Amino acid sequence: MTEDELIARLRARLRSVRERRLLLGIGDDAAVWQPARANRSVITSDALVEGAHFRRDAMTPAEIGHRALAANLSDLAAMGARPVLATIVLGLPPELGEDWPLECYDGIGALAARTGCEIAGGDLTRSPAVLLSITAVGEVRASNLKTRAGARPGDVLAVTGPLGASRAGLRLVLDAPDLRTAEPAFADAVRTFLTPEPRLREGNWLAASRHVHAMIDTSDGLSTDLGRLCAASGVGAILETVPVHPAAAAVAARTSDDAERWARDGGEDFELLVAIDRHAFAHLANRFLKHTGRPLLRIGRVIPGAGVQTPDGAAIPPSGWDHLSS
Repeated sequence: MTEDELIARLRARLRSVRERRLLLGIGDDAAVWQPARANRSVITSDALVEGAHFRRDAMTPAEIGHRALAANLSDLAAMGARPVLATIVLGLPPELGEDWPLECYDGIGALAARTGCEIAGGDLTRSPAVLLSITAVGEVRASNLKTRAGARPGDVLAVTGPLGASRAGLRLVLDAPDLRTAEPAFADAVRTFLTPEPRLREGNWLAASRHVHAMIDTSDGLSTDLGRLCAASGVGAILETVPVHPAAAAVAARTSDDAERWARDGGEDFELLVAIDRHAFAHLANRFLKHTGRPLLRIGRVIPGAGVQTPDGAAIPPSGWDHLSS
């Protein structure tokens, strides 16, 4: 295929979700978007590189596309934003067949349609390995915008779900593929790794509360992302407990791994880490459960100072994913 032919086929696989606001989409030199006047725009970029972030022999093209967009949407969720559009840079090695990019866009398009995210354009290029670089734009009311920099001493720290399942799924996909469907919990771990679900609904709901002071997603691991929230807020934290996903516990028991370490450091869970006013936490958690059907799990508290520590004062270093050294 020529570049123009591939662009036409990719465009045909995507369904427009906001035609009235996307004035000009895929096919011109740039997209044209009519923003909502009352909202703030939130913009994020994330890149996945073959060999560093995924392996083609371990994942389908659709799964790779899904995970690439999910990473960006999780960043929007952490700001309390809803996605509106994304642009995609797709780098393709010469030996890749024609079906691969089309199937990759099927994964991107399915998640985009389900979350209301318009794929507005991007770029195609040759590269020595597959490259997926996505820029996503979201919108949030100015009063609802949350950042990492807002946690206060005394706040309760909580996450929107148990952790470690994605890391357990990675262990199965790369090292123990014969166990992927051995038990329902194993299949759950694999599914969590291959097609993670960004917590957009949860982030939007939490952002609307004035009792939520700060948010960040846990894509790089709880130990790393909690440290980042503390640094941005100028506070410290005591990590009291790490909620382990049942699938992570089940896989670790079979593979002789440490499930709590997966939950603390593994990353790519895409749950949200939230700092909440301690006086409002119990009521907010009860409402959150009723609204989303998911528990809001307390993991610790914010304290004056710096860094993350255990209840007995031992320092917890950031041990999650580092994009330059991992």
